[in-house]
Amino acid sequence: LAPSPAAAQYAVGTSDVMPKLIVRALLDPALHLETPVRVTCTEDRFDRLRAELALHRLDVVLADTPCPPGSGVKAFNHLLGECGVGFFGVRKLATTLRRGFPKSLDGAPMLLPAGDTALGRGVRQWLERKDIRPEVVAEFNDSALMKAFGQSGLGVFPLPIVTESDVKRQYQAEKVGETDEIQARFYAISTERRLRNPAVVAICESAREEVFA
Repeated sequence: LAPSPAAAQYAVGTSDVMPKLIVRALLDPALHLETPVRVTCTEDRFDRLRAELALHRLDVVLADTPCPPGSGVKAFNHLLGECGVGFFGVRKLATTLRRGFPKSLDGAPMLLPAGDTALGRGVRQWLERKDIRPEVVAEFNDSALMKAFGQSGLGVFPLPIVTESDVKRQYQAEKVGETDEIQARFYAISTERRLRNPAVVAICESAREEVFA
């Protein structure tokens, strides 16, 4: 279908390791501007999205890590918010492991984000500091797939705590426990130092005032 002639076009890139529940919450305000908009959302590896941003094929990139210095891309990182991390599982697992958290995770079946993701690195470092050695059942680049496996009862899985209500509703998972010692951070990366794009401004304002408030 052809877009409405009156609708403004915005191209958003989302890192493939971003939790889909957070992406949805972040994009929602851009879809409800007074001026009609049509958002094109592209999911890909972070390095590819940075290249597309440099070529001005994207208006903004949403990611869980900032654009690193020396990347060759003139881009500005706008922190959307940060939050602690919760560990979730089906009711039977959560009930068993809730008492004694976090030490109860020692030897427990666990599903982990891939080690090259910000969340995956943060969780692994935290487990090491706490001298907790879970039984790692599987590792995932795709957070949606990790949640699906978690819903089947294969293990406890970590997610940013701001997704708690959605995880409970969509995946019937309960919180085992949470920690602020692991911080999940999210960024809007654009070629603008001072944001002027209405859709990007709406994403940033909503993130800071609602999603991560």
